Amino acid sequence: MRIGIIGTRGIPNHYGGFEQFAEYLATYLAKEKCEVYVYNSSNHPYQDKLFKGVHIVHCNDPEKKMGTIGQFIYDLNCILDTRKKDLDVILQLGYTSSSVWSFLFPKKPLIITNMDGLEWKRSKYTFFVRKFLKYAESLAVKHSHFLVADSNGIKKYIDDKYKKDSKFIAYGSQIVPSVNETILKKFNLEKLKYNMLLARIEPENNIETILDGVVYSKQETSFIVIGDYTKNNFGKRIKEKYKDYKHIIFLGSIYNNEELNCLRHCCNLYFHGHSVGGTNPSLLEAMGSGNLIIAHNNIFNKAVLKEHAYYFYTYKDVGFYLEKISREQEIDKIESNKNKISNEYDINKINSSYLNFFHECLAK
Repeated sequence: MRIGIIGTRGIPNHYGGFEQFAEYLATYLAKEKCEVYVYNSSNHPYQDKLFKGVHIVHCNDPEKKMGTIGQFIYDLNCILDTRKKDLDVILQLGYTSSSVWSFLFPKKPLIITNMDGLEWKRSKYTFFVRKFLKYAESLAVKHSHFLVADSNGIKKYIDDKYKKDSKFIAYGSQIVPSVNETILKKFNLEKLKYNMLLARIEPENNIETILDGVVYSKQETSFIVIGDYTKNNFGKRIKEKYKDYKHIIFLGSIYNNEELNCLRHCCNLYFHGHSVGGTNPSLLEAMGSGNLIIAHNNIFNKAVLKEHAYYFYTYKDVGFYLEKISREQEIDKIESNKNKISNEYDINKINSSYLNFFHECLAK
């Protein structure tokens, strides 16, 4: 089977959830004797043409020069290149800047789209951008042969709104067996003596609510923030707002898995503020790392964590948890989440589900 994967900045992951998913899936498919092409931004630091058996197609990405409009041109370049390949399946991850070019997809391959979250709900977008995103969503549904939803909430929305069946396949992760705790020295941290969040620094991830709670709690325990705060005005404002609180430490982006696994595994409380989207990859990774998770109270997070986490709405909730609970008191919640990763979200099972779905779609 010849498979093209578009819609990400590329692999290996240097950006976010879709990229991590694409890396897991593409390398798995290559091991299963598929011929896999992943489309990489020309800005990606990895410039080789092969990655663990996966063909890397480098496409011009003018985003650095042109801003958001550059994403549309990058996706256009990726789609035009798929016309040169004799592909059986094109897996489109998201639709924000690609679905407007759907009419240019080659005719032979099946177009299978992972619909991501409800992009038009993201608070960072203006009214007109949200209207466009709803339109882009409808184009993705119309021009895809098959749809994938990464949560039952997204599946229900797609099925109800568009009367088109979608396949529920969650994201996957794995249990972190052990970590190199000496890595903590690099960040001047001690095991269980710090709390953390890891996210894109965007409003809908409730970064400000969480950090307001850190300030409100009056605790001086170190709180680390992992995410690029230089990419947008919100991130820059957040960094400036908390600059006088020495225990709030902005580490920027970290993509080294050994370091991330260590930082997650050794923290006391892990805050997950994502409020828009389906099954979030970073949430599954925290579960597999043995974290005690304090999550934003919404249907997507609760569908995954159920009663095996604490939930917050306000900064006062965050402050309360910082003062009243610790990881060592909640072993049952932690073990239950690790069991979910093994039984429901194991990355090999998820990858296998995608490959089986591709076969089903081709048979249909």
